[in-house]
Amino acid sequence: MSEGQTAVAKPLAGLRVVELGTLIAGPFCTRIMAEFGAEVIKVESPDGGDPLRKWRKLYEGTSLWWYVQSRNKKSVTANLKHPDGREFVRKLIAEADILVENFRPGVLEKLGLGWEQLQVENPGLVMVRLSGFGQTGPYKDQPGFGAVGESMGGLRYITGFADRPPVRTGISIGDSIAALWGAIGALMALRHKEVNGGAGQVVDVALYEAVFAMMESLVPEFDVFGFVRERTGNIMPGITPSNTHTTRDGKHVTIGANGDAIFKRFMVAIGRQDLADDPGLADNAGRDARRDEIYELIDRWCAAHDEDEVLEALSNAEVPSSRVYSAVDMFSDPHFIARHMFESAKLPDGKDFRIPGIVPKLSGTPGATEWLGPELGAHTDAVLAELGYAPTRIAEMRSTGAV
Repeated sequence: MSEGQTAVAKPLAGLRVVELGTLIAGPFCTRIMAEFGAEVIKVESPDGGDPLRKWRKLYEGTSLWWYVQSRNKKSVTANLKHPDGREFVRKLIAEADILVENFRPGVLEKLGLGWEQLQVENPGLVMVRLSGFGQTGPYKDQPGFGAVGESMGGLRYITGFADRPPVRTGISIGDSIAALWGAIGALMALRHKEVNGGAGQVVDVALYEAVFAMMESLVPEFDVFGFVRERTGNIMPGITPSNTHTTRDGKHVTIGANGDAIFKRFMVAIGRQDLADDPGLADNAGRDARRDEIYELIDRWCAAHDEDEVLEALSNAEVPSSRVYSAVDMFSDPHFIARHMFESAKLPDGKDFRIPGIVPKLSGTPGATEWLGPELGAHTDAVLAELGYAPTRIAEMRSTGAV
């Protein structure tokens, strides 16, 4: 915070959120809440904690992803197989506004921490349940990660090229989409409780449904026309031109010139006034009917120019376009920098490093990074004390393996 700047309360300040989640979907859901002021208490197993602590690139034994995914959260340990550990968690949830969990359906019920049990002690609780297939239905007991949700939800089937097997995106997009739906659902349930005088409720998010909800016109097109959307590579099916092309210097540029006026400007920019004036290409239907012809000429034009030349020409013509950014491109891009999409932080040993900025940007009550993902159990004693546990009792629980 710069000198003279007044601290502003974050929009979720005053909310207490308990996280019983590991890896991606549950923790990403609560990360959003923590960034915007909620007190997020992450409950981890004393035996190593969230596996994300050891995923992907490690710095001195801890995942760099962990530091971001768990920023602004408190970490407490509780052994859910131990009665005292479960009692600790029950007391914690009894004072919470939101509980986020991503266990397989039925696991919490077996531990005495299901909705029916928890709502008795906390009728206003909003319980966000993230799972592969949801809390009901014939598949509910099956394990389901993001990859399964992406496959069942329809995303993998349409991703890739027609002559090759389906491919995945380079991140666990299914988990992240489910996390966003979970956060939205929690806030809607809170509004119902606080504004409409409603009670707490369960927000049931299935990974496959979270992906399925993003599938645009897939359902009505199949139901009305029997149309099955297939893999189409980098083009936007039925919308032309929208594709990725390779430049003379081997770079990749995405061009979206599918608006009628934009297409005319694009054709003029690449020296094809004849196509800009062609009445058969004046609307999307006409362009899509001649898709192969149009993409072939754009491919030829891009292949004859370096990336910088292509992007400059398209920018001058006000044609939406972009290089396909790698991390190298992002770190040097003036727009990323101007929009504060990189924050400076320090690792435990004092090493400077950068983390992603907060999204979305609120003009009046913005989110912020207060601290990075904590050490395992760093807040256990403090949270237990807040719940009324005496120091001797805390020591006893540690000695018995409850926390």
